[in-house]
Amino acid sequence: MVNDNTSILEFKDTDLGYNGKAIMHNLNFSVSAGEIVCLLGPNGVGKTTLFKTMLGFIPPIAGKIIINNTDISEISPRDFARLIAYVPQTHATPFPYKAKEVVLFGRAVHLGIFAAPGKRDHKIAEECLELLEVKHLAERPFTELSGGEKQMVIFARALAQEAQFIILDEPTSNLDYGNQVRIIRKINELKKQSAGILMATHSPDHAFMVGSKVIMMEKGNIYKSGLPETVITSDNLKKIYGIDVSVIGTKEYNTVCVPIIN
Repeated sequence: MVNDNTSILEFKDTDLGYNGKAIMHNLNFSVSAGEIVCLLGPNGVGKTTLFKTMLGFIPPIAGKIIINNTDISEISPRDFARLIAYVPQTHATPFPYKAKEVVLFGRAVHLGIFAAPGKRDHKIAEECLELLEVKHLAERPFTELSGGEKQMVIFARALAQEAQFIILDEPTSNLDYGNQVRIIRKINELKKQSAGILMATHSPDHAFMVGSKVIMMEKGNIYKSGLPETVITSDNLKKIYGIDVSVIGTKEYNTVCVPIIN
């Protein structure tokens, strides 16, 4: 999956909320092709509202969300699905589709109304499963997979969509430690392929691992934004999470955040 390296997703003076009442205010940031932006913030800060608005489920209260110079309200659902893929925290289907069939659903946006997936679509679906190292799940019913296995398959479906931007809502939340590391590695690979990625996470360490831009949210506002090295500090983490944290860097390993328990 290689995208146009000029693609850009922008929030311009955007207020988000429900029934005319804003809970997120004056958002101004962008995600460019080949860039990863990590959203950090406590529960209830508004990340879910941000994703719902970006995906078109609720309209912005003020301002605009723009993709490649076009307001998202002016983009057809079919074209929108070619621009943005979404990986939720959890996903359920009542039907026992095979895992490879779930991934193949990601190709639907590239097919005609009555067209069936062709050889290329099946090949891309298989490659996405292989990329995430879960090809062995291909023939298993999705309903019988573990939570972590389902998460990996849904991630593969998003990759099969071949969208310009991928929205990740806490992509490692249901994964064991090994698969968490694998997902972070794959996210870094996607950046190299010019995908723009907006990723919400509760782990500040992830921002260091993916070399991203960081946006810290607090009470519906952007508190700090910039590179992890300048934004993720002990003082800033205490401000938004209310706990003491040591930020430790070494020459050999990634910088890590260690909560102070005692």
